[in-house]
Amino acid sequence: MENSKKELKVKKKAVPLKGMMDNVMEQFNSAADHINLHPNIRKILSITNNEILVNFPVKMDNGNVEVFTGYRVQHNGALGPYKGGLRYHPTVDLDAARALAMWMTWKTSLAGLPYGGGKGGIKIDPSLYSQSELERITRRFTYALADNIGPEHDIPAPDVNTNSQTMAWIADTYMSTRPPALRSANQHVVTGKPDGSGGLEGRDRATGFGVYLTIKFWAERNDMDLSGKRFIVQGFGNVGYWASLFLEQDGAKLVGVQDAQGSIENQEGIDVENLFSYTQKKGGTVMDFPKSQLVDKNDFFAIDCDICIPAALGNQITKENAPRIKAKLIAEGANGPTNVEGEKILLERGIIIIPDILCNSGGVIGSYFEWLQNRSGEIWHLEEVLEKLRKKLNGSFNRVYNYAQNECVDLRTAAFCIAIQRIEKAYIQRGIFP
Repeated sequence: MENSKKELKVKKKAVPLKGMMDNVMEQFNSAADHINLHPNIRKILSITNNEILVNFPVKMDNGNVEVFTGYRVQHNGALGPYKGGLRYHPTVDLDAARALAMWMTWKTSLAGLPYGGGKGGIKIDPSLYSQSELERITRRFTYALADNIGPEHDIPAPDVNTNSQTMAWIADTYMSTRPPALRSANQHVVTGKPDGSGGLEGRDRATGFGVYLTIKFWAERNDMDLSGKRFIVQGFGNVGYWASLFLEQDGAKLVGVQDAQGSIENQEGIDVENLFSYTQKKGGTVMDFPKSQLVDKNDFFAIDCDICIPAALGNQITKENAPRIKAKLIAEGANGPTNVEGEKILLERGIIIIPDILCNSGGVIGSYFEWLQNRSGEIWHLEEVLEKLRKKLNGSFNRVYNYAQNECVDLRTAAFCIAIQRIEKAYIQRGIFP
């Protein structure tokens, strides 16, 4: 009997990201109360503009047809085109996409970008499909989205389990559906493309570099030397790897890593490049890495360290594990990794949280640079990109840090207040149609 890859592999039970919308709404309302947001604008920002759900068939390698469900949620476009990633994960649903799209609205506003917020993806475990199947799934999803995306309307980017190759497939499919004379003008329908296909040099490390920079900026403001500081990372994908590498180059020591397969620890230090090379040979997992010991997944956040970087999925730090966290600083490399109950415990314990909409905004800032580069026909080199990123993030960090100090609020509330006020100003100046 012939068994497909999907039949042979034991499927993991998807754990829905329950409560993400509740979390983002509580964060939003708290900041809106603090700035006395106009009630009419509060109503507008509390809901999404558009929610697209598409079901589409794709022929598999064995000739069978499977039907997939894809989503794209466009939260708010007051400041410009919708911007946000596409993820391929079993937990993708409308509730998660709504929350993530809303966070993108605040993230792009806080960074001072001419974008709104969007998010989406496909409910799928990509590890169960071949590369050729993923290409067909991606291209068919792009076709199904049709005119709901566009370089001046909604600009997707990589997210969980998607990458530059995914973006190249989307860009090629989208451009192929445009009139020949307009195809090259639509290259910036997505960002995060490969270098040779209109991508930005350094876009691969932009998010992780931004996580590192916000940690460094906070350390400088608090007279802390990163050299010798111990940090742990949840998620050793693109964000976790680059953040770890830059921190290590600054003298910090990686002592713990967790991925979907398990957790490891070594208080003497884990060499970042060696671990990355190991994961490339072992199917992406850190499990059984030499010179490390296994840690129970429920004990990961309790590892002794100075800095904790959750760079995986949402709702990872909760009321159950927050009391055990030993780190003094949480740098949110993922979107929504700390739920409301967990955050309250951390703040009561005096633990500082650099919020996601600031901490991991290097990715969308890098996407903005790529978008500009495609529009103008320019090509920027790595050193120039990283310096532009450093300057942009430094401005954002200083605004948030100074607001928090002046208003006596935590960094997340400060970041939300600044982001919402910028959108409020746009609505006040333009008015509401009709």
